[in-house]
Amino acid sequence: MKRQIEPPPAALLSRRDAFRHCVYGGAGMLMLEPLQFLRSAAPEGGAAKSVIQIWLWGGPAHIDTFDPKPEAGRDYCGALNETLETNVSGIRIGQLLPQLAKQADKYSLIRSMTHGNNGHETAAYLVQTGRPSDREVFPCVGAVTSFFRGYDAGYQGLVPPYIVLTEPQGRFSEAGFLGPRFKPFATGGDPSASVFAVEGIVAPGVSEEQQKARRALMGELNTLGGALPGNATLKTVAASEEQAYEMILGDAGKLFDLRQEEDAMRDRYGRNTFGQSCLMARRLVEKGVPYITINYKGWDTHKQHFQLMNRKLPELDQGLAALLQDLSDRGLLESTIVWCTGEFGRTPKVATEPPWNGGRHHFGAVFSTLLAGGGFKGGQVVGASNATGEEVADRPVYPADMIASLYGQLGIPSEAQLPHPFGADAPVVPKAADGTPSAGILKELL
Repeated sequence: MKRQIEPPPAALLSRRDAFRHCVYGGAGMLMLEPLQFLRSAAPEGGAAKSVIQIWLWGGPAHIDTFDPKPEAGRDYCGALNETLETNVSGIRIGQLLPQLAKQADKYSLIRSMTHGNNGHETAAYLVQTGRPSDREVFPCVGAVTSFFRGYDAGYQGLVPPYIVLTEPQGRFSEAGFLGPRFKPFATGGDPSASVFAVEGIVAPGVSEEQQKARRALMGELNTLGGALPGNATLKTVAASEEQAYEMILGDAGKLFDLRQEEDAMRDRYGRNTFGQSCLMARRLVEKGVPYITINYKGWDTHKQHFQLMNRKLPELDQGLAALLQDLSDRGLLESTIVWCTGEFGRTPKVATEPPWNGGRHHFGAVFSTLLAGGGFKGGQVVGASNATGEEVADRPVYPADMIASLYGQLGIPSEAQLPHPFGADAPVVPKAADGTPSAGILKELL
């Protein structure tokens, strides 16, 4: 990946750092005011208000998940040679996804995603930006959504507009040339732990009672407020401190406390990191957060693929199915896009030879994506791979097509411009005229 180009001014803190300094630095840290960037095309009306991106980092096997090929034989299917009928006639999915089979009316499958890139970083960049790696680093979908739907566009939440559960989803700069202000707030911690310790908000080893006592002591020691009434700087410091403690002790802090949920709901999602991350994502959507990524790692299965799938797929099945049903029950699915994908698929033919002994390798020629909510139709299949899942057989869908479709549902025009540091043309969706592969937006789902 080429060196990131940052726009001036360079001396900007990420919101994560701002929170950390507010919490631990007390009155010495001033919250940063949002910069006002000019937008050549403002967001228009769209069905979607939020996106939950489930990022299957490493690349899931399409043939074992959303595009099964039992008739291809054991050389391709290995031990997973059965399929499940879903609640939508004619749509079948992998045998380890029984809960998702009951939810097929809520989502659609794109079985002809393609870009042909087999490198983790470069393929991830392609899927997240729609662009191949080049001299510049463009922002990913989450950062662009934060730019158009975040603080500068009227978002009022104290919680940042772009959240990653629990760590950044790739080895590239998500914000690109937009700079650190538009990087995600990565929570760290583990949502399935007894206490979800969000980095920069929850101080390790410090109880709520101790935090309250510290705040009271700071108030007693602070004599400047009384000595300099009306001082603008001190007012800003006080507001900063109030925001910091709202994140620790107030309603904003309680947002990350999954103990607020009933045990039955937590069990429904699965008592594991992925399941509880899905539950946390639903809570963030309820608070109006525009973009949430769940970084679900562990899909790079060169070895012991089927052993790993027997563990990973039931987790994915339970957590994602619970999320779709919960969003639907709460009336949130229509306004929330759920986008589940990895950077590529995996080789349909099983690598049985040593040292792989039943593995699958990187495969960017064709892979699958699940898309739900936000105005997209459910119960549909777009595109097809061939009989062995090795080639696109019908209706290719490129990363730029997927991203343009997402932006359209968010009300972000494809021609909207990003603030390029050198004033160059920088539309949110790359243009086909510039050589970017495209077969058009997903009109089948609109």
